[in-house]
Amino acid sequence: MLAATLGAALAFGAPAALAGTAPVSPSGQTAPSAPAKAAGKAAAAPTSQSATWVAGTRAYLVITAPGDSSAVRSAIAANGGTVFSNFDSIGVIVAHSASAGFAATMRGVSGVQQVGATRTSDVPADAYNPALPANPAQSTTPAGEPVRADMSQIKADQAWAVTTGSASVKVGILDTGVDDQHQDLAPNFNAADSVSCAYGKPDTRTGAWRDVDSHGTHVAGTIAAAKNGKGVVGVAPGVKISAVRVAEPGNSFFFAENTICGFVWAGDHGFKVTNNSYYTDPWQFNCPDNIDQAAIIEGVKRAQEYAEGKGSLQVAAAGNENYDLAHKTTDSASPNDSTPVTRTITNACLDIPTELPGVVTVAANGTGTSKASFSNFGSGVIDVAAPGSDVYSTVPGGKYGTKSGTSMATPHVVGVAALLASTNPGITPAQLRDKLATQANDIACPSDSRCTGTAANNSFFGEGQVDALKAVGSTPPPGKYFENLGDFAINDNATVESPITVSGVTGNAPATLKVGVDIKHTYIGDLKVDLVAPDGTVYTLSNRAGGGTDNIVQSFTVNASSEVANGLWKLRVNDNASADTGKIDAWNLTF
Repeated sequence: MLAATLGAALAFGAPAALAGTAPVSPSGQTAPSAPAKAAGKAAAAPTSQSATWVAGTRAYLVITAPGDSSAVRSAIAANGGTVFSNFDSIGVIVAHSASAGFAATMRGVSGVQQVGATRTSDVPADAYNPALPANPAQSTTPAGEPVRADMSQIKADQAWAVTTGSASVKVGILDTGVDDQHQDLAPNFNAADSVSCAYGKPDTRTGAWRDVDSHGTHVAGTIAAAKNGKGVVGVAPGVKISAVRVAEPGNSFFFAENTICGFVWAGDHGFKVTNNSYYTDPWQFNCPDNIDQAAIIEGVKRAQEYAEGKGSLQVAAAGNENYDLAHKTTDSASPNDSTPVTRTITNACLDIPTELPGVVTVAANGTGTSKASFSNFGSGVIDVAAPGSDVYSTVPGGKYGTKSGTSMATPHVVGVAALLASTNPGITPAQLRDKLATQANDIACPSDSRCTGTAANNSFFGEGQVDALKAVGSTPPPGKYFENLGDFAINDNATVESPITVSGVTGNAPATLKVGVDIKHTYIGDLKVDLVAPDGTVYTLSNRAGGGTDNIVQSFTVNASSEVANGLWKLRVNDNASADTGKIDAWNLTF
């Protein structure tokens, strides 16, 4: 669910299902620049079997047995419809018709198992001649890519010492599209396997996959922004990412036929894992006792099973309504493409794709191991959790911004899954699911009666918060990694030191000694931060930089090659002003 902070228009004005748009406003989000025209000569737009668009055209899923659907396709044409696309491998046809009686008539045709409308609004005319998304002009980012708090929270920064991921692992981002020109995404972008599935038909023209919002680009950065010395770093900065745009332009709706197209594409193109931060419009929950929604459930379920059968694991956002998915009672947000009505529902009604069998469902953590206030939950529904509040990542035009939601938590899990796949070649989706569960760190229920279960598995966090370092099957090499997790108060106009004793390391420290710092302090311009070597030599890490910014969560590299490694090292923090205080939360040394 587009559990991102997409801004007022998307979050509440246009009720598209971007992973359950987060109920918080963007924090420091950079607005995309005015889009530029797509570069290069575009290929001809895909032609439709409908000669012209007419008002009242609706889309339907016609479900048959997998295999040759020629007889059913002929029946569609004979009964006032057209075949827009078909996926014979799973027995799903996407049909368009302006006839009010089309669905009822087709349900009586031999070989037809189900028929269901996928929307309560007309198919846009753009479906027959899709415009290419804009290719925005790119900004330049100064050098420097400090480790973000969300990355250190799941120990991704430590996992990179083991692996940054394999370029042979392909990750599909089913979303609003991706800005492939972004300086932090271009090194890892796989254009050959990117596509638009908007309207339910693959559009392989160059740039058809580009972002029609900013959500997909933000997700992409969290998964695999390049480790290139600028901007941000993704959880798995060595893997390849492909954009599968399933959102339609103008409203960012994710209709069932778009998702079906995306899953089949993922299976056919070898994606090891896909990110799905959305729910399938127009129904927040699809109920099997509704004839249209039953067809949606079946069609998307078949597509997900097809992708999994080809080796692809789907990971999806739990949503941002602070809703108990294990005790469903009402749905007041559907249908979101026309006029929503409040209806009574039961647990038989599914949030798709996140509640489909085989899909990994992700909840969002707030600060540390807390539950993000907006995150959906549910016993037996949530699989794992990850940071989802105020996540800083890429946005179109070479820019960066902050978003919140289970949409932002999900790519952290996808990145960990990609690292798992990198270190376990040939791993199956079922094995990936198991490993995602076993590597997660248990989180006990807070003092909240809605949270049920044990620390090992509960309704808020499932199996717990993902841990990238555990996922790659390694702890830092013995004698090479040292940390102090104790809290040391930083008082006004005072100096504090946190010690680490290093032992078992031969010779001198390296020229690339890594110093990981996690300081919680408002107005960091007050602070001077030094690394003190055992012989008393002082290496300055930060000297009253950052102004009014809060917290220093960053990895520094120090040339300490003249220092004997073994001995007492200290992180010294000096507060040089009144009014703002804090603490050394943790710090570490990697030799």
